[in-house]
Amino acid sequence: MSDPWLTIIGLGEDGVAGLSARSQAALARADIIMAPPRHLDLLRETPARTIPWPVPYRDGLDQLKSLRGQRVVVLASGDPFWFGAGASIARELDSNEWTAQPGPSCFALAANHLGWALEGVTCLGLHAAPMARLRRHLAAGTRAIVTLRDGTSVTDLTKYLCDQGFDDSTLTIFEHLAGPQERITSAQASALEGRFDHPVCAAIAFAGDGRALSTATGQADTTFASDGQMTKRPVRAITLSTLAPKPHEHLWDIGGGSGSIALEWLLAHPTTHATCIEQRADRAARIAQNAEALGVEHRITIVTGAAPTALAGLETPDAIFVGGGLDHALIEAVSAHPARLVVNAVTLEGEALLAQWQAQLGGDLMRIDIANAKPLGSKRGWSTSYPVVQWSLTR
Repeated sequence: MSDPWLTIIGLGEDGVAGLSARSQAALARADIIMAPPRHLDLLRETPARTIPWPVPYRDGLDQLKSLRGQRVVVLASGDPFWFGAGASIARELDSNEWTAQPGPSCFALAANHLGWALEGVTCLGLHAAPMARLRRHLAAGTRAIVTLRDGTSVTDLTKYLCDQGFDDSTLTIFEHLAGPQERITSAQASALEGRFDHPVCAAIAFAGDGRALSTATGQADTTFASDGQMTKRPVRAITLSTLAPKPHEHLWDIGGGSGSIALEWLLAHPTTHATCIEQRADRAARIAQNAEALGVEHRITIVTGAAPTALAGLETPDAIFVGGGLDHALIEAVSAHPARLVVNAVTLEGEALLAQWQAQLGGDLMRIDIANAKPLGSKRGWSTSYPVVQWSLTR
């Protein structure tokens, strides 16, 4: 097997002097060094040809592949395979074409500075993602380290934390971490001010009275903006438990309403995906808003249309939930898929339909009756919600 033509090197703010002997040797052998301009500025003089990585990023991948047959080094920040460029490059090449020599990540450097055990810290790349990606992790007493796009993003971060009620959080802002221009600033989110330089990352010790999301199924109904068309919390908790989301799985949520089922599916694990089918455009737009608020908009596809017609051409599901538009044609369409199926019905007609299909295909049929205590004159009594009949089928 021939030696790889490409070496991906993680470069820190201390430049070439901070690289291992092996990385420095790869640089010395290189015919071509390709990197963002900031990384090229950190190099000493080199006989190699230097190529600035272009914008948009994708153009750089195509240019890189055209360099096959030469000794090429790509410089990236810190650990290239932790929210860095490494994975994007590796996907484009065969495994025998490249090798990687990582440096310390900004997450490791920041944690070591603060004395934080990194295994207990949430690490996120927010340099190309909205601040709402933090929503799932907001809870007093927890910690996170995040990369940021540039110095102005520090203000965006503090505003987001204050808007969510976590204004007492302590932020430590690292500029040019581990380099000769290193600067470290620490303050509460509500009091942090100033201008900050790129590259920048932030360590956050969350504190405040903001509402944290539950780690269990059945988020509070107020988590989702809704016009009232929503699977309510107790039934949603049972439904999600029956759907049983697993890593990397894909859900069809048919009759999305507020999108609460699909969104809780996405909150269950960072690798899950969902397609939400909703025939009303206003509700589809509200689902998109809910997804953005929870930071999961990148993992959901929203289809405006009526099932079963709208199901044509969709990515194959691992699980299907039907919460609206229930009729014989829809059940016939979804039951043809070898996916876990959960269907909820609240009408007598829907209940009869589920009983018919359960008799034909099997599965479990369950009636969910929920009552809440409400004032009854000077005393209290039980107020019963409409019962929900749930049919679940696993094949």
